[in-house]
Amino acid sequence: MAWCLLRKRCRVTQLPASIDETLDLLNKANYVADRSLATVLFLSLRLQRPLFLEGEAGVGKTEIAKVLSLALNRPLIRLQCYEGLDVASAVYEWNYAQQMMAIRLAEASGETDRARLEHDVFSERYLVKRPLLRALETTTQGAPILLIDELDRTDEAFEAFLLEVLSDFQVTIPELGTIKAEHPPIVILTSNRTREIHDALKRRCLYHWVDYPNEERERAILTAKAPKAPERLTQEIVAFVQKLRKMDLFKSPGVAETLDWASALTELDAVALDPQQVTDTLGVLLKYQDDIARMQGTAAAELIEEVRAELKGA
Repeated sequence: MAWCLLRKRCRVTQLPASIDETLDLLNKANYVADRSLATVLFLSLRLQRPLFLEGEAGVGKTEIAKVLSLALNRPLIRLQCYEGLDVASAVYEWNYAQQMMAIRLAEASGETDRARLEHDVFSERYLVKRPLLRALETTTQGAPILLIDELDRTDEAFEAFLLEVLSDFQVTIPELGTIKAEHPPIVILTSNRTREIHDALKRRCLYHWVDYPNEERERAILTAKAPKAPERLTQEIVAFVQKLRKMDLFKSPGVAETLDWASALTELDAVALDPQQVTDTLGVLLKYQDDIARMQGTAAAELIEEVRAELKGA
C-alpha cells in the first residue's frame, strides 16, 4: 500500500542554472567556495542526487548545507549521526503512550472491532516523525535541505538502511506502507573519514573532498566571516595557520578554528600577532595539549617572525 504525506503543491525556490550562478549563490551567503565545489554542488542540485562530502573536521562541510538552506530559502533538517543511531531516532517511532490511552478509551467505550482499533492506533495521528521522514515532506518553500552529518560515526547497519532513502527518496513503514517524497529533498552527507563509508552508499551520491583552503581563499573567508579583524591581523593569522598545517600536529586547525581565533584576537584588540597573545590563545586554535605545548613560547615567536618575513617579501 502506498501512502504519501504530501498532499499539496508548494512553491519551489528556483535553483541556480549554472556553475557561475551556484558560485554567486554561495558568495552571497558568505561561503567562499572554489569552482570544483560549486560544480559538484550544481550537478547535485540539477540531477537531484545526494552530495557526499568528506574532509577533515572544521573545513566547512556542514556549513554548505546551512548556506544552501539560507540561500535557497529552504528549511534545514539535520540528522546528527552518532554511534548506535537507529531507525526510531532517525526515521520514525510510534507514540506508544497515546496509543495505549486510545486503546483503553476504546475498550471503556465498548469498542469491540479489533481490526478498526488497530487501524486507528497505527495511523498518522500517532506517528512521531524523525528527521528522515520529515525530509520527505515538501513545505511551502519547497523540498527541504536534508543534512546527514558525520555519517562515519554510525555503523554499517544504519548505512544499509539509508540505501532506500538515498536511491528512491522513500521509507517503508510496515503498518502504513511506503512513504515517498513528491519532490526529493536536497541531501548533503558529511564524513570526517574516521572510517570508510561503504561503496554501495557512495554510488548513490556525487562525491567531493573538501580540503583545507589555500592562503588566498582563507583570507577571503576571514574577510567575509570576521570583518572586524584588522587587515594585517587577518594576513598574519592566515599565514600562521597555513604554516601550522604543514607541521606534524596531532590535529591541524580547520577553518572553523581559524575563524574562532580571529574573533578571539579581535576581542583582545590585537592588530597583529603578538607572541604572548598567541601563546595565551592557542587553546582556541589547537585542541590537543601536545600540539599546544609544542607551539608555546619560543616556537610561536619564531613562527611569527617567519610569517612576517614572508609577508614583507611578498
